[in-house]
Amino acid sequence: MNAFSRRGACPALSAPMQTGDGLLVRLNPVAGGLSPKSLIGLGESASQHGNGIMEVTARGSLQIRGLTPASARLLAMEVDALGIAVRTGVPVETGPLAGLDPQEIADPRPLAERIRAAIAEAGLAQRLGPKVSVIVDGGGRLGMDVVTADVRLAAVRVDATIQWKMSVAGDGQGAKSLVMVEEEAARDIAIAILRMVAEKGREAHARDLTERQLTSLASWHSFAPPSVLPDISPTRGEIAPWSPLSPIAKGAEGEPPAKLISPQVGEMPSGGKEGRTEGGAVERFPVPARLPIGVFDLTDGIALGIGLPFGSMPAQKFIGLTQHALTLGATEIRLAPHRALLFIGLSPAACHSLQQTAASLGFVTDAADPRTKIAACPGAPACASGRIATRDIAETIATENRDLLDASVTLHISGCAKGCAHPGPAALTLVGGDSGAGLVVDGTAKALPAGYRPGYDAARGVGRIAAAIREARFRGETTAACLTRLGAAGVTEPYRQE
Repeated sequence: MNAFSRRGACPALSAPMQTGDGLLVRLNPVAGGLSPKSLIGLGESASQHGNGIMEVTARGSLQIRGLTPASARLLAMEVDALGIAVRTGVPVETGPLAGLDPQEIADPRPLAERIRAAIAEAGLAQRLGPKVSVIVDGGGRLGMDVVTADVRLAAVRVDATIQWKMSVAGDGQGAKSLVMVEEEAARDIAIAILRMVAEKGREAHARDLTERQLTSLASWHSFAPPSVLPDISPTRGEIAPWSPLSPIAKGAEGEPPAKLISPQVGEMPSGGKEGRTEGGAVERFPVPARLPIGVFDLTDGIALGIGLPFGSMPAQKFIGLTQHALTLGATEIRLAPHRALLFIGLSPAACHSLQQTAASLGFVTDAADPRTKIAACPGAPACASGRIATRDIAETIATENRDLLDASVTLHISGCAKGCAHPGPAALTLVGGDSGAGLVVDGTAKALPAGYRPGYDAARGVGRIAAAIREARFRGETTAACLTRLGAAGVTEPYRQE
């Protein structure tokens, strides 16, 4: 077993990461999914060697917590005995229904495998930092727009052919567009981007590339027309007529490139774009992604998506759910972004039965469940770093203030200032500290809170914010827009009230 990885690195089986509740390991199966028996075996190992908690992360990785140096070694041996091959090196990720979704524009797995092979051949894994990643998104109902990456490849239809839109440094809405190319060129440009990042050192990311480097990548081998690239329609990822104001054309003149993909019809824009509510307030929030929860028709059969509340469940509940899925005929279980599991190989009647079992165990079976809008770390007492009981607070808020948690907001509840569950900014963040539960408005857990109240009473403080929003909200106004209009002071005042 190697030395423990530092925080911020990827806690692989060979390098578990020290956390407040022991060592943590993260698993990404090479096959993309697990057999039910393999997941049951992992649950038994987590119960025996860890603290009995299993997690699915926002990126769709499986985590086992509460390990010791000795038990982490035993876990690694048992994973090997179960025949589970796990990915190492630079993550090259595809969607959770890759190759199965009839609405997918292209199966991304062959291109992803070619990129992985090229990374290995070039020896880039040893030269790149642990958080550098690549996404190959074939489209479909469960795309990867919400997941950030250094290199993004997204399939689009151009007449009767498939091409790959390439962008860097961000999610599907915020990444910087480069060029549209065919599959072989897409692989070559992806490797060229990673080589440029590697040249800058192991702390570098694609966001550190210069405009000159990005321009050279976009025009490499003249893959695109010299002055323009096609725009993509806002509804189906199809190619619209040629535009004289294309992203690359504008970028060539030194102006910031526009986003290549528009928000879906009927959805609010994201990435800093603005929309207006009935009350006239300006709101900024991400385009709501379809959660991998519910029933999905596949090319052959159906899949049932079930979420983990706050991304975490006891291993025994994992085992119970998976044992029932096995008796119902499930053949594979895939890990999905948004902290969910996709059960494949079920009949419609079996899906209904498994949903009922999942609900009785406390899993999330409805995409509208307010718990999907809360990011909460284990907190106290599970984590030694936690200063507040994050999960108890989250459950109370989800039960008592469901209307606060609409599609425009994420509530982050962090046991300490590290912000493990949601590193980015959230509309509202509760963070545990020596003074109790601090409130951060439109920021991260690392920011200085604007107000405090006792940790045991934090849910009541959020309830007072919810009451203030109900009183001030215009008809049809989102929570995010109302929070913006109230301002930090107008939100903090009710939170601090007794």
